Amino acid sequence: MRTPSILRSPRGRAAALAAVLAALTVCAGDAVARSYPFGPHTRSVNDLGNQFVPFHARLWDLLHGRADGGLLLNWQSGFGTSFLPDFGTYLSSPFALLVGVFPRDRVDLAVYAVTLVKTGAAAAAMTWLLTALRRGRGKEWAAAVLGASYALCGWSVIEAVYNPMWLDGLIAFPLLCLAAEWARTGRRPVLGTLLVTLAWVSNFYTAYMATLGAALVLVVRLVLEDGTRRERVRGLGRAVRSMALGVGLAAPVLVPVFLGTRHAYPGWTRTFAPAAWPDVAARLLPATYSFFTPAAFLGTGALLLAGALAFHRAVPRAERLVWAGLVAGVALSLQWEPTHLLWHAFATPNGSPYRQTFVLSGLLVIAAWLSVASAWPDRRALLGGAGVLVLIAAGAASSALVTTWTYPLFAGGLVAVAGALVLARRGRYAVLAALLLVGAQAGQAAATTAYADRQRLGRLDDYAPWGERQRLQAAAVAEADGWPRYRTDPGLEQSTANDPLVVGGQGGAYYSSHTPDVLTRTFLALGAGWTSNGRALHDLDSPVTDAVFSVGARVHMPRDPHQGWNRPDARPVSVTRAEVPPLVTVRPGNGIVRYGRSPFRNQEKLLGASVYTVPTTALRAADGSGAPDAGAYDYAVRPGTYTLRAACPAGSEVYLWAPDLFGRARLGTAEEADFRGELPGRRAELRKLGDGGGALAVTLRVARPGTVPHEAVGCLDRARLADAVAGLKRTGA
Repeated sequence: MRTPSILRSPRGRAAALAAVLAALTVCAGDAVARSYPFGPHTRSVNDLGNQFVPFHARLWDLLHGRADGGLLLNWQSGFGTSFLPDFGTYLSSPFALLVGVFPRDRVDLAVYAVTLVKTGAAAAAMTWLLTALRRGRGKEWAAAVLGASYALCGWSVIEAVYNPMWLDGLIAFPLLCLAAEWARTGRRPVLGTLLVTLAWVSNFYTAYMATLGAALVLVVRLVLEDGTRRERVRGLGRAVRSMALGVGLAAPVLVPVFLGTRHAYPGWTRTFAPAAWPDVAARLLPATYSFFTPAAFLGTGALLLAGALAFHRAVPRAERLVWAGLVAGVALSLQWEPTHLLWHAFATPNGSPYRQTFVLSGLLVIAAWLSVASAWPDRRALLGGAGVLVLIAAGAASSALVTTWTYPLFAGGLVAVAGALVLARRGRYAVLAALLLVGAQAGQAAATTAYADRQRLGRLDDYAPWGERQRLQAAAVAEADGWPRYRTDPGLEQSTANDPLVVGGQGGAYYSSHTPDVLTRTFLALGAGWTSNGRALHDLDSPVTDAVFSVGARVHMPRDPHQGWNRPDARPVSVTRAEVPPLVTVRPGNGIVRYGRSPFRNQEKLLGASVYTVPTTALRAADGSGAPDAGAYDYAVRPGTYTLRAACPAGSEVYLWAPDLFGRARLGTAEEADFRGELPGRRAELRKLGDGGGALAVTLRVARPGTVPHEAVGCLDRARLADAVAGLKRTGA
């Protein structure tokens, strides 16, 4: 079979080389850090383990016909929710389909493979763009190194590596620049429009940022071209047309995402605070890490060449000034709140506030390529570029982000790159020059990747990959499953906030950017816990809510040993079953249900029967003094031991509702129950303490300041609950 000419061309080979170099460098960095799949350390930190792996597991189920629901509805999470917004946010990239070729229990490896492929695709796309902007014949290998440096920028290997959907933006920027270049020159209108559609379908959020960056590149290209004003206007018009048509074609994916965002629970609200300039300078250097500063590392080679552009006399003066001004302007825009809001669609994000940094990296790489494409930089240009880097390094000296590895890696890379460029300019030892450039880039990027891998584990929440725990849980869920006659809940002791997507079942746990406002407020009213300020809902574990939501089987897991805060737990995996009403029952038309403060009373409203006794309580500290009130409805507690006293009817099941309690609670000699509340970001769920009757004493061991409600205790009458369930089963109403 004949090899397509595009792969045999110098540009094609350069793009392929860039892709391989980028992917292998990421693997090398992960191997050095002994991160999954090259060692014992998990890579599933933050949203990677909590969202992306679970959603890709659901995609696997969809591709293999095993999911409960389809593209429209997800019956596994939040007791049933829409799925199109989540699909358009997390799974609409064509690369996500690669998970289908992996075994189900290798979903973590599948997501890692998708990450590598996306990184390689970004390197290839940037390499192709560079050689489209300026051919640079005979220097394609340099374009490959620069393309790889773009894909290995700090934003990619530090931030986007655990947010795989952001990597689609890394690919989108060079593709959109390419589409704009074609529009400027009146070529390939259909393909350009399809590239826009691909970018916006894959991930609308980073595509928006990439579109702004591509528009800036187009403006510079129009300003610098030799054509008439009319030709420039026509080129701009063609670009606008391609953009409008491309985004319009993506509308079937974008509209559900937009509607899902409108109806989502608001979560955190943050105010932008610009980073200190020494920290910004430090993030341009290798082996630094910080969550609230721009991850602008690019590699010494690209930075040296970008800095040399302004001093390169072989490049026209206007071109040098305009490109240098664009890079400087974009760098400054990262730090100014009005432009920060513009970059982020007029809303400061909940996490990293510098998500547009990849555009700056792309512009630096383009500037670096323009510095070598026409002619290798001379001594004056190299000295000027080196001076820029020295100023950056000096500016970073006072930053606490600089590590012991930062300056040695920076200096070694600078020497290697300068030597390579001198050899390349003399036209001798081309292979050695290429090896020096590749080695400097790969070495610095691998070291930065390894350093970031280790730092993330120490600073972010992390989750274990699929293992024996998940296998046992999935097997228990599958054996008990009776959908759609009843729901099977995978349990309260979760491994991730999206356990139902990972191990199966139809539970209440759900974490998404599109967690519906009505769902969050309903779960809040019923006593559920949450993290991420309400975006990550924990399961409801109560016989009453099980009856309300028709949970006929519930899996009980030991506490997750991967999480260091959990106490050792030798309990076996078990399943409890219960008689529950049908999945759908008809409620009386008594108007809108208005929830009150007490989750016990709210549960009764949805059940349609009175099943709880909510006694008065008294809370006393270890010295016998009464706990002070915090407002009209709560006690204030501080670290220490307290006793909560109440009285329940004989034979009751005793439940404690303390959403702001961080500590443990114990009823008599029963097992302690853990509460991890810290409002507003973290809410502890209502928990069963045991069985009891008469006068009760609940021991609270408080670890952090918080509150405990006056009506914290609920006494459940199982006989009344059984009668209520029997009535619902008999009448369906």
